Amino acid sequence: MFEAAELGHEISKEDYDAREPILREALLDAQLDLLEQKRQSVVVILGGVDAGGKGDVLNLLHEWLDPRHVTTYALAAPLGEDHGRPDFYRFWRALPPAGKISIFVGSWYTNPILDRVFGRIPTSDLDRHMRRAVLFERMLSSENVVVLKFWLHLSKKSKKKRLDELSKSDKTSWRVTDADWENHKRYDKFRKVSERALRESSTAEAPWIVVEASNPRYRDLTIATTLEQSIRARLPEASPTHANHAPALPAPIDDRRILSSLDLDKTIEPAVYSDKLPTLQGKLNLLFREPGMKKRSVVAVFEGMDAAGKGGAIRRVTHALDARQYRVVPIAAPTDEEKARPYLWRFWRNLPGHGSMTIYDRSWYGRVLVERIEGFCDTNDWMRAFGEINEFEEQLAESGVIIVKFWLQTSKEEQLARFEAREKTGFKRHKIGPEDWRNREKWEAYEHAASEMIERTSTEFSPWTIIEANDKKHARIKILETLVETIDDAF
Repeated sequence: MFEAAELGHEISKEDYDAREPILREALLDAQLDLLEQKRQSVVVILGGVDAGGKGDVLNLLHEWLDPRHVTTYALAAPLGEDHGRPDFYRFWRALPPAGKISIFVGSWYTNPILDRVFGRIPTSDLDRHMRRAVLFERMLSSENVVVLKFWLHLSKKSKKKRLDELSKSDKTSWRVTDADWENHKRYDKFRKVSERALRESSTAEAPWIVVEASNPRYRDLTIATTLEQSIRARLPEASPTHANHAPALPAPIDDRRILSSLDLDKTIEPAVYSDKLPTLQGKLNLLFREPGMKKRSVVAVFEGMDAAGKGGAIRRVTHALDARQYRVVPIAAPTDEEKARPYLWRFWRNLPGHGSMTIYDRSWYGRVLVERIEGFCDTNDWMRAFGEINEFEEQLAESGVIIVKFWLQTSKEEQLARFEAREKTGFKRHKIGPEDWRNREKWEAYEHAASEMIERTSTEFSPWTIIEANDKKHARIKILETLVETIDDAF
């Protein structure tokens, strides 16, 4: 894969000096158009061999671009609050908003390649990391992020020559460390692993661009030209153009669905409720004091029909806990800051650390529910979201997050009764409005979409628990029982 980057590509000083001012102006113009249109964002990855000049390229880009709209990240090992969260947490938080550029000199490729070179993981794990990178970048591309991946390559001979030159000069010797020389001894291993990683993760949406780095002028012009052309190529688009390739989801021939088949008449006696509620709350509180919780966290998702009792159920959960142990994140329409990034961004940024819980009052499932039904995204968007959500939750589970998902279901008649009661009760009127009544007219569409959602996103690592919620007390007890059992089983 690196043969074409060992041909001795070269640009003369005269040629470079002639091209530089024209390219600088074109690149800056493209960046300013990107900023003005605010339709796309750009992620640039600078990878490659030691001494390939990543730092020099970074400095060049900051000089040629308007640095106020460029952010650089060197994210190799997890730091601070990254611990206890999925590995991609730190990369999601660093994604640029529309109109801006983020440059990564330590990316989601860095640690997997190093771990394989040093024998800390097998090849199968490297391939798994690359598949995850492909899914991540495919999602970014679909969400209006231009992903540019540059691999700065030096042949073994060229790399040694570069290290020698840097080491001999008093002005640059500080740039070469013992670790650089040790890594050079592993050049062949690095090359083999890197070739595999690039081959497995180079896609149509985000291909690797291997750049010969032995001639800095050739390297710099190649990267700057590619960046300018890639930004310019996407600027006319309001969003990537996708045909709706997704086939229609077949409806059950007998029209029976998981939610329409529920027995919603389940109830609990008031005396039993009064006895069970404090008992379960006490058990939940004690679970959060267990030593095992110091290495675990909990994500609780509450979804359901309007007026199904999500708020009341959440309060019965939070009443059991110390306020420092949980955070409730109510999800409404995205803010301008959130709309400027991929839809999952606002959920990644609120993930809990070890020993705590994040409760989502509505969640990322809005993409396959309200956004689908209200036409806020096209068919491809919500169809691909099933896989993206499963991937997201799998990463949570692998990092030690205990995921508990609840769908609260009432009958259409019970919802009507609760709506009318809210309108008659002064301190509940804020909970009912025209939007609720309008959504009620789409009951069947929401019930069908929710049934498909449950079917496609109930997994072994993140199953759905369906709550029969006509009786609020029954619903609250079942939710607490599920939480206690799921957390207890995880230790």
